[in-house]
Amino acid sequence: MAKRRLEIDSDAFDPEATDPELVELTDWLRKEHGQRPDPWSMPVEKVRKARKEGKGIFPFAPKDKKAETHVHIGSAGREIAMRIFRPTDGATRGSFLHIHGGGWVFGGAEEADPRLRSLADATGLTVVSVEYRLAPEHPFPAAPDDCVDVAVALANGHLPAPRGFLAIGGESAGAHLAVLTLIRLRDDYKLRPFRAALLVAGCYDLSLTPSVRAAGEDRLVLSAEDVKEFVLRFVPDAYSLKDPAVSPLYADLSDLPPARFSCGTRDLLVDDTLFMASRWLAAGNAVDLHLTNGGVHVFEAFGTEAGKRSLTGMEAYLRERIDFPL
Repeated sequence: MAKRRLEIDSDAFDPEATDPELVELTDWLRKEHGQRPDPWSMPVEKVRKARKEGKGIFPFAPKDKKAETHVHIGSAGREIAMRIFRPTDGATRGSFLHIHGGGWVFGGAEEADPRLRSLADATGLTVVSVEYRLAPEHPFPAAPDDCVDVAVALANGHLPAPRGFLAIGGESAGAHLAVLTLIRLRDDYKLRPFRAALLVAGCYDLSLTPSVRAAGEDRLVLSAEDVKEFVLRFVPDAYSLKDPAVSPLYADLSDLPPARFSCGTRDLLVDDTLFMASRWLAAGNAVDLHLTNGGVHVFEAFGTEAGKRSLTGMEAYLRERIDFPL
């Protein structure tokens, strides 16, 4: 069951207890990044194309042949594409709204096909992944607007996905957008349709938490400079980075669903997870916190045993919420 207390295991921060496979991954990332051009030295479209082709730092994600594509007409007639994954056995218990990562600038729904297929089959939930608009072409609030439009449509039964048990989640920028979506559904639509949230290595304070500021130039998937560059492209100058509409760490977090926060302790966004999990709990919501010793940013993407355990834990959390809702 989701706990209304926060437990932080000090062993997660003990360098002597780090999984050797994660140490190898860290060393490999340092070497790889050292041999690759700075992504900010290239056009955005070139970086996006490389990611989709598996030529970026992340392994290639083969397309799921059973994934469906759907276009929802959102606010002001905008077309919002999405990928839909139905459980292979044909039985479904509800839907999981997935929001992909990529710093609000890169990434796409199709880059997570293998993981979303696994989640659908392991939980019995139909997965809907949003192809929201990306910055800098479409800065804030374009991405959260798209995510909210799809969430409202899902909650009201206007998507080809079952309601039943509804959950939401994402990784990195996707976790940030998932939290903004929950808050806007509560405040703007008086809706609380989601009964669980999976929040993986999110960035919740775009003015930068201490762990981001202290990270320096070490790029382990993500560096401090990368976070700054993403934020610069995503948030127009007219917005304060501490505006709760931009940085949900500063928002009213009451009446939100039980959430599973997860992050690696070598992830420069670890403070974002620790701070947000604490505020989630203080607002009266149920929290599970899972820290992986030595895990870099979204280490689950690299096929290590620790990454597989983390993903399995997320799936188990959703199954538990379905069977024992709070």
